[in-house]
Parts: sequence; structure tokens; C-alpha cells
Amino acid sequence: MNHPLRQLATDHALASDGKKALRLRFGLACANRVRHLLEEPRAVELLDVLQAFVDGRVDEAALQTAAVEAAQVASHHRGSASIDGSKHSAVSATYAMANALAGRALDAAEYAAYSTVYGYGGYAVNDPDSFTPEYNWQVDELTRLLRVEEMAT
Repeated sequence: MNHPLRQLATDHALASDGKKALRLRFGLACANRVRHLLEEPRAVELLDVLQAFVDGRVDEAALQTAAVEAAQVASHHRGSASIDGSKHSAVSATYAMANALAGRALDAAEYAAYSTVYGYGGYAVNDPDSFTPEYNWQVDELTRLLRVEEMAT
């Protein structure tokens, strides 16, 4: 668990109603970090819906429809018994995408971090240091987005 990220989110009330746009932008950024690991073409298309929403090209109804479908896509991912971690990485990337679309940015971040680390190999998830680069990026990205939001207000 990325404790510094959770603290930053708490300090800036990321869970509040007024921060929905920020949650979506941050979730999108995290999911895009593992976009290349998505195996299902529909998962990529759904992530594109989130990008379109953030860009103002689709409405809330389209986002909600995509979020429902994303949850279904994630829950039906075939997964793998593979010990190399690559299929687990794809599953986690798919859950990152679904959580990003649902506005659950911290969950999207956690799944994205697991996806990245599983990509190193299944063994890596047992080494907390394997998560450090991704966790640091997440804190830096949320900090950057908070600055952008602050400058816009």
C-alpha cells in the first residue's frame, strides 16, 4: 500500500465530491501507465472513453455506461495460472482501468502498481522495494495534478 499517496489524498480531500474530476484524471494517469499491459481490446476502448470524458468529448452518461462495462470486463478477465506473472499483470491492469473509470483513483493506483510489479515477474510482488519506483511516480503525479488544479482556481 502506498502510504504517502493515501496521506496526500487525505490531506487534499481527494474522496470529496468536489474532487471527482481530479480523481478521474489521476486514475486515468495511473491506468495509462499500464495501458500497454491490457490484453482485452475492449478494455483499451473503455479507457479511451475515460480520456474522452476528461477531455470533455463525452458526457457523464457515457462515462457511467463505460464504468459499468469496465467492471464487467475486469471481473471476467480470464487470468492465468502462469507463474511468470505476466497474466497477473494484465489482470491487475484491467482492474486499474475499471477502477479509474469508476472514479476510485486510489484503487486504480494500487492495481496499476501491482500490474507494473507483476510485469517484473511473479516473485517481485513479495519484495516491497519493487513497488517504490511506481509509488514515487504516483505521489509525484498526484502532486502535479493538485498543482494544476490549484493554478486553475
